[in-house]
Order: sequence, then C-alpha cells, then structure tokens
Amino acid sequence: MKLKHYVLTAAILCSGLSAWAQRWDNYKPDDETVKLTETNLPIVFLNVKGQQIDRDGRITARMKIIDNGFGGVNYGDTLRHPNQLINYEGFVALKYRGNSSFTNSDKKPYSFRPLDRPLEEGGVKMKVKILGMGKDNNWALQAPYTDKSMMRDMLSFDLARPWLEYVPQGKYCELILDGTYYGVYILSELVTKGKKRLNLSDPGISGDSLTGGYLVEVDRQDAYGFTSKYGPVDNDGNEIMFKSIYYQYKFPEYEDMVRPQFTYLQGKIDEMEKAFSDIDGRSGSSNYRQLIDVQSFIDFQLSMELAHNVDGYRLSSKLYKRCDTEDGRWKLSLWDMALGFGNSDYYEGWRTDTWIWQNNEELSYANDEQLVPFWWYQLSKDPQYVNELKARWKQYRDSNYSNANINAKIDSVANLLKAKGAVARNSQAWPRWGRRVWPNKYISVDFDDEIRYLKNWIANRLKWMDQELGYSSTAIVGVEKDKRARTVIGIYTLDGRRIQRPQKGINVIRYSDGTSEKYVH
Repeated sequence: MKLKHYVLTAAILCSGLSAWAQRWDNYKPDDETVKLTETNLPIVFLNVKGQQIDRDGRITARMKIIDNGFGGVNYGDTLRHPNQLINYEGFVALKYRGNSSFTNSDKKPYSFRPLDRPLEEGGVKMKVKILGMGKDNNWALQAPYTDKSMMRDMLSFDLARPWLEYVPQGKYCELILDGTYYGVYILSELVTKGKKRLNLSDPGISGDSLTGGYLVEVDRQDAYGFTSKYGPVDNDGNEIMFKSIYYQYKFPEYEDMVRPQFTYLQGKIDEMEKAFSDIDGRSGSSNYRQLIDVQSFIDFQLSMELAHNVDGYRLSSKLYKRCDTEDGRWKLSLWDMALGFGNSDYYEGWRTDTWIWQNNEELSYANDEQLVPFWWYQLSKDPQYVNELKARWKQYRDSNYSNANINAKIDSVANLLKAKGAVARNSQAWPRWGRRVWPNKYISVDFDDEIRYLKNWIANRLKWMDQELGYSSTAIVGVEKDKRARTVIGIYTLDGRRIQRPQKGINVIRYSDGTSEKYVH
C-alpha cells in the first residue's frame, strides 16, 4: 500500500534531522565527574564501548541491572561489592527514543530490546522480566529532564492505574553509561502488544481474526500512517482549515501489514469518527457507544485534564482494539505526561482554570500542526457523556484522587529520590534549574521548591475541576440529612459573603426555616 508523497517526504526529512542530531560523545552530562557510591535505587549499567548511539538504528550494548531489593543498598563499585543481586544481565539493542523528549532535553531517553546475542552475530530480541515488571522484549529508559520533579509521568500513571485497563509501569533507577554517571532515569514498560501489556492478538486477513488486534497513535506525520477524514474544530465546533489529524500505525507495524488489514483498520477509524460526528447535542443519539469503551475515554480524559497536559489528546494518544468477538470497542491508554501539571510556559500550560481539550484555538494561533481531534468537542455535546464524566470524577475524588492521597504519593516519591542522594547526584550531573512558567514567572530553584510548586498547582487544579464538574464535600450532604425538615438556602462566609461552595475554614449554612449553623470545612 502506497502512502502519500508528502508523508514519505516528511518521514525522510525527520530521519535526516535526527541523524544530524546525533553526537559522538553520546550527550554526556554537564558534570562528568559525579560518582555513584551507593543508592537505594536500582543501578543500570550500559556499555556501548564508545560506539555512537543512534536515534533511527539500534546498536549492540551490554546491560547489567543491580537491584538488592526493597530496603537494600546498591553499590556502584561492583568489584568491591561482587555479591550484589543482578536483576538482568545480557545484550540489548539500544537506540535513542522520543520526539520532544529527545529534541528538547540534553538528557536523552532510550529504547532497548533484550537480545539472545549481539546484533552483529544475528541476535534476536527476547522477552525478559525486569525489576518486577512482566516479561517483554521492548522497554524504555525515560529521562526526566524538563520535568524537574521527575515524577509527572509516574504520578499520572499511578493515579490512573486503578481505572484504565492498562497503564505502563515504571521503576526509578540510576544510569551509568560507559563508566559515566548519567543521572536518574525511569525504566518503564511501553504501551505495546504483550501478554503483560495490551495483550493484543495478531490480526488475520479475514473473518473475526481480521478485526483485531490493532494499536494506532494520534501523533505527528513523521511515521507511516494515514490522515483522518475529519479535521480539528474550534470551541464553537467550526472546522479549522488546513489542519488535520494523523494516525500512526503501531501494531501491527506498517511493514508487517497486508492490504485487508490496512483497509479494515482505516475503515474502523472512519466508522468511529463518523459516529462521533453524528452526536447532535440534544439527545446524544449516536452509535458511538457501540464503537468505543466510553469509560476508557472518560478515564483518559480525566487524566489529561487533571494534568492539563499541553500535548494531551493530540500527541502520543494511543487507541487500541481487540477482535470483535472478544471486545471490539476502541480503548485508550496513557503515555507522555511530562509537560503536564503546570510544567509548560507555552500554550497556557501553566493555567489551572481551562480545559485542555478546548486548546485548539491557542494551538492554531501558534500555527502548531498537531491539534486536538474533534471527537472531544463532540463528546462534550452529549449530555449523557458529560453526566458520566461528572459521576466518574466524584468516584475519583472520593478515592485515590483525594488531595491527601495525591500529596502522599508525591511525598513518597520525593523521599525515595532523596533518601540516598539520587536527586543531588542528578542535579550535579545536570545542574540546570529555572523552568519558567508564565505569567507569574515562577522559577523553581531546587527539587524541594519544585515539589512545593507541584503540590500547589495540583491543589488549584483540583479546586477548579471540582467546581466545573460539580463535586462538593460529602459533609454538606450529611448536614442536610440530619436536618430532614429543612433545606439549605445558602452557604456564607463568617463575614456574610454568599459563596457557591464551602471554603476552607468556617462556613455558615442557612436553612429555609430561618435557622443557621456553623460548618468547618
């Protein structure tokens, strides 16, 4: 199957640029003298024997992972400490990975595949279990750099894991490449086919087997894929001209697909998008509910909106489906949340009081080529979907999305990273702070300051989303139940100012029978 000439040209140009971007010293850190003596985090040793690591092609590397278990100490000097527990040791096929995470960061992320022997000897990838995560042959070493907290991805994944069908797992580690300390990394799963991941079957060429499984990604036009028949829209539902939505083939890969699969896959995307376009805004009558897992879309949307991720919906949005006899509805999984939680000084990413699904006008004004798909606007027109979104948010807030639980997760990760100096070593290797956020020109000066900023931003975001989605304290409901014969007519501050919802501190509740009482929120 032939692709449009401009797509191939874009892919070639991208490939050329990435090749040009390679550096012979493998992007060593600013300070190459940092020594890792001991740590509570697993240690990943990579040995490429001075070879230049590429972005488009893989090279053979030798990997060893030291992990002496929870509560144990891992030592960087393996000669003086020869009896440490080795979690994995062997050859891997190594390359750089990522788009903005590669080009916008001095600290580079990697992709690796465990091998049975070196590539030069015909090595083939093999599935291995790493750091307690399920067996697979495709892994990532994420390189938190622009995210000075080093936890935005992991925080999003951990919060969403109880709700979405599959969310990648990751483990913090410290990386030593050819003897040089490279800092704190996250060794993580990828959103791919795999029994311990999406568990997709290989699609056939006819019958039910042709219907699944498939994985596509809404992203840039820098890989094989196809363009949506529907363009992005503004906040009034008007199509934004000369912009498009692009789907990349992820599984099966383009080279492994045959014509019936291309035809079927594009037809199913067309069918889904046609169903979205049919939502009429009154009854919401449409067959889209037969084509997507509505709960999955809601959970994905709430994750994107809590983070206010400027890349949300329009980049790294992964859709997958299984064969029709198993469950043929489209579902979503999470990836790439590092620019969320106020970690962006463009596209108004710092704000806590807007919906990111409504960001197309900002993106279009900046002439960005990747815009939010029109589906999210259409879904907002369906009253049933909106009511289900609000109900789900209440479930979230009454459980693991509570302020207390989120702050506890942040504190736990911060303590893990600080316990034996990982944060200090990483900051010494990459001593670049000062992520600026407009319009308040907030600049984090160290790790603790960044954690304070993160907590404060999330608290403000939660408060705004609570207001927009109608979530309120269950304590008020309890008061109303105790006063069965009365109804609440208003909530006021102590100085008599009427408010819509309780504020922190003491509030005054007034009832229809003329009585009132104080309530501590």
